[in-house]
Amino acid sequence: MSQYIAAIDQGTTSTRCLVFDHDGRVVSTQAREHQQYFPAAGWVEHDPLELWANTREVATGALAQAGLSARDIAAVGIANQRETAVVWDRLSGEPVHNAIVWQDTRTARLCAELGGDAGPTRYQGRTGLPLATYFSGPKIRWMLAEVDGARRRAHHGALCAGTIDTWLLWNMTGGPRGGRHVTDATNASRTLLMDLDTLRWDEAIAADMGVPVSLLPQIHSSSEVYGTVTEPAALAGVPIAGILGDQQAATFGQACLSVGEAKNTYGTGNFMLLNTGAQQVRSRHGLLTTVCYQLGSQQPVYALEGSIAVTGSLVQWVRDNLGMISSAAEIERLAASVDDNGGAYFVPAFSGLFAPHWRPDARGALVGLTRYVNRGHLARAVLEATAFQSREVLEAMNADCGAALTSLKVDGGMVGNELLMQFQADILGVPVIRPVINETSALGAAYAAGLAVGFWSGTAEIRANWTADRRWEPTMAPQRREDLYAQWRKAVTRTLNWVND
Repeated sequence: MSQYIAAIDQGTTSTRCLVFDHDGRVVSTQAREHQQYFPAAGWVEHDPLELWANTREVATGALAQAGLSARDIAAVGIANQRETAVVWDRLSGEPVHNAIVWQDTRTARLCAELGGDAGPTRYQGRTGLPLATYFSGPKIRWMLAEVDGARRRAHHGALCAGTIDTWLLWNMTGGPRGGRHVTDATNASRTLLMDLDTLRWDEAIAADMGVPVSLLPQIHSSSEVYGTVTEPAALAGVPIAGILGDQQAATFGQACLSVGEAKNTYGTGNFMLLNTGAQQVRSRHGLLTTVCYQLGSQQPVYALEGSIAVTGSLVQWVRDNLGMISSAAEIERLAASVDDNGGAYFVPAFSGLFAPHWRPDARGALVGLTRYVNRGHLARAVLEATAFQSREVLEAMNADCGAALTSLKVDGGMVGNELLMQFQADILGVPVIRPVINETSALGAAYAAGLAVGFWSGTAEIRANWTADRRWEPTMAPQRREDLYAQWRKAVTRTLNWVND
């Protein structure tokens, strides 16, 4: 009997493969970073062929590290950066263009044109999403319009399109030789092209956007067998049985399986999701209504989401662009060298502001500077930016739901930063809880795949596997908390109306 589940976690900065046992513990892991391309201001791209090559490499490496073969793996799950879009040739498997990443802002004018007199909310009633550069539908439209011959080839059925889960699944199940062109409902719900009620492509919206429905993958549930692996060889014959967008995967991995349970993932950006069950809660405060997960033939579970574009990537920017630190881990020590931010606030609107503002015209700003401010204060302002943005989202979530969250589960690369986690609890005024297994995106994809093949009997086993590792209680005086937050909100106003076109 196969004893393990493998999960591919294809993220914004790296691709990883993790192998989990029945208790949800990591048996082995391999990771590889990929190149980030910035061909113009606000443009962000990845090479799809590099992502596929790295996927093959890390999957092979993870099995080799644990001394396992395909016979030991019951199923494979995929978690992925969600709104990043790829268009490729059906016969050759060659992408027509680099993947356009979720952070990319090149479609701002297109989104404004599509909104027309109705504005950003034109399709929100059907899709749960505002018209914004974040989502993948406009990115596909851009590639069809801007790549020579792409629109003609699309209308003749020569091209495929999809998000990164679809690209990987197609390649893993044969590519040009019968690869499965499939996505799941969580990823489809991030395209601006899917009807939230029917979980089908909305042909009218697709027509408005100039995206042929024939170009798009079939929409399936998040937990079922989609096909079997042909490549990499190390996993040949293993069923691929789970797909979840990475933030929905983290929600599932955190066992947020009941209405009212929420998690916040601290990665390249931050993503807070609240399980709303069978109810689609329509936000009045700048949040997204999205599919949380769908298990097989069961009814979908929905979520409210607050998406923040730049958090962990701000630390990378300080490291790579400013050279202020040599590793991401150094920022905590530098920030701890001072007692506060010295009056400095960093609003990292590099890709505009996402939730709850949705302002593509915003750009990053560092404000409140005096000669007193030093490197330590700047490091602290960088970390505090993540916590302040998360509070904005939590307040919107509380307003939409009419009830305040009493605690917040956290995961992702930044939750090892204890200074940040304490400040997050302080600025939210609620406990922040980190699980023992922090690889929640990969774990959620593994759970979805394992449930589909009977490796886990049901969600009760997923709940039983979840265990808290560390809990941070708020210690900041309420007046201090509100004063800091008021200054942050003032700083945000300084970033607006920066881009005229």
